[in-house]
Amino acid sequence: MQQYTFEDMQKMDRARLGNMVPLELFRTIRLIGMNQGLPLGGKGTTLTVGRKIGESLPVTSVEELLALFEELKIGIPRIVYSDQHRLNIAVEDCFCKGLPTLEEEKMICDLEGAILEGALSKLLGRRVSVREIKCNATGHEYCEYEVKL
Repeated sequence: MQQYTFEDMQKMDRARLGNMVPLELFRTIRLIGMNQGLPLGGKGTTLTVGRKIGESLPVTSVEELLALFEELKIGIPRIVYSDQHRLNIAVEDCFCKGLPTLEEEKMICDLEGAILEGALSKLLGRRVSVREIKCNATGHEYCEYEVKL
């Protein structure tokens, strides 16, 4: 079975509509379609999908990964903490920025964390673990991910 690659995703032929889709469409797919429509809020699906996306990204360094994250408009990442066992990455302007804070809402940017996890695991040649510890949707200034190396 043929599989698509990241390079395939960059090939576009939309003369009238171009290569952009509205953020509200992406949010609708993620938060209504997946989060509300799949069992367990779609967490297993978004983690699997995100890791696979991360593994497919054409990056050879953490710096390239962070630059691509911004280029793809996933968010504006920056390393806020780093030691030999842990790396914390803050993401400004995440897709959830501006959404209402819901009382019962949990952190919702697991796909973005899983993309980081897949890419970093591939880059480092070993499994890393990524967990979202801050989210705009829970009232934080930015989303933040803790990476256990």
